[in-house]
Amino acid sequence: MINACRDFLDVAESHSRRWQKALHYEREQRHHLEETIEQLAKQHNSLERAWRENPTSYTGGGSHKNSSLHDENEEAEFFDAMEDAPSFITEASPSLNVQQSLIPVLDNSGTNQMQLRRTRRSRIPDKPNYSLNLWSIMKNCIGKDLSRIPMPVNFNEPLSMLQRLTEDLEYSELLDRAARCDSSLEQMCLVAAFSVSSYSTTVHRTSKPFNPLLGETYELDRLEEYGYRSISEQVSHHPPAAAHHVASERGWTLWQHITIDSKFRGKYISVVPLGNIHLQFHSSGNHYVWSKVTSTVHNIIVGKLWIDQSGDIDIVNTTTKDTCRLKFSPYSYFSRDVPRKVTGVVEDAQGTAHYILSGTWDDKMESAKIVESSRGSGGSEGKQKTVYQTLQPKLLWKKYPLPDNAENMHYFSALALTLNEPEDGVAPTDSRLRPDQRLMEAGLWDEANIEKQRLEDHQRLERKRREAQANQALEEDIEGYQPVWFEKRTNENTGETSYMYRGGYWEAKERQDWNHCPEIF
Repeated sequence: MINACRDFLDVAESHSRRWQKALHYEREQRHHLEETIEQLAKQHNSLERAWRENPTSYTGGGSHKNSSLHDENEEAEFFDAMEDAPSFITEASPSLNVQQSLIPVLDNSGTNQMQLRRTRRSRIPDKPNYSLNLWSIMKNCIGKDLSRIPMPVNFNEPLSMLQRLTEDLEYSELLDRAARCDSSLEQMCLVAAFSVSSYSTTVHRTSKPFNPLLGETYELDRLEEYGYRSISEQVSHHPPAAAHHVASERGWTLWQHITIDSKFRGKYISVVPLGNIHLQFHSSGNHYVWSKVTSTVHNIIVGKLWIDQSGDIDIVNTTTKDTCRLKFSPYSYFSRDVPRKVTGVVEDAQGTAHYILSGTWDDKMESAKIVESSRGSGGSEGKQKTVYQTLQPKLLWKKYPLPDNAENMHYFSALALTLNEPEDGVAPTDSRLRPDQRLMEAGLWDEANIEKQRLEDHQRLERKRREAQANQALEEDIEGYQPVWFEKRTNENTGETSYMYRGGYWEAKERQDWNHCPEIF
């Protein structure tokens, strides 16, 4: 009994030290938060007083490159896991990132002022509870390309594929941090985390986005908040293909040309994105290329729908020849691994491993620097396994929590809730103006289905008209469609042919000159 009491006392003392350390950390965090709130309150009071004295000075928007609260969260490259402390990391909250209406900015005199900024919406109408006889629609679709089958909006979410493509930018701060990296290998870790982060919102998103109409566009102007502007366009209808271009004032440019190949296999639907994603950093010139993995929607006929991501992503820095292979492990009832697991190794041009990446595509990714590697036993087919000794893992990326009531709003993230928000001055071909999608978001699904049928009939008539013109002119391109903002180019080094941004969209928006846009809605 005395020995047991002595053991208990030892354990209690060690736990006491552990909790004291955690408590001290919490007090520091609370003190820091109180100081921040006090400073913000003073700035807010100063702004209100200044506005009362001169209201006309605060009506303008204006773009400030180096000026958001968001930047303050980017100072730390990585976060070390604290020993004996609660396992959480304080990240930028989505409510600040998407919805804050006041941001501190540095004026020419160096004093801290406040600038009014648009407040983005934080909710959409709740999804109606519509019943649907799934089998009556799907039984004739087995083995067919789903893009050629008319589907009711009951299968959709109120976003287009162009908007889903743009949603990949939710964690753009990873690229902002990567742009400031001196080491190309550390930069590769952040690029890899960014490539994984684009799947984080798909875990509950089993509905399909709207297939964009040919010539449909989507812009996302977040210069004020995050320093980037994005434009995408549907450049082909069969097969469905979209081109996307993003320019950031924080040191990077991203572009992609993605074709979607989807098949219904009876029990599941597989969606295979074909095409490469390109990312270039302005200061170093480092150019990264990678592609997407296969998405699979299970339990199409019976049971609850669920989605899985599987396959490999090979990221190549074509400038330095550094590589990273990410493995998305498919879900298995018999595996002991954590579900949705992602692992990877970052290697230099000589094939030497420098970092181990690990995490899940729906939650977080970590990197661990390799300090020693050795050959061990236990590999498959008699091959030796490489054993890596690493430092403590560091957090690269952590998923933002979903907004309140997300389960009734199609499980949209804070960014996704803003993507279809009406906006003045966009092109007449913008997805926000698509009437069937707008009706569906409002919960008017019957009206949306009627409107969807009208739009698709109009698109078929336009295609037949172009085919007739192409046949008369004996042209090879039977599609006969030329995108407005993108053009087909061939890379001399790789031979890859893809649609690249030709420029002019933002200038046309400034002039409100949309004469070149087709009438698709």
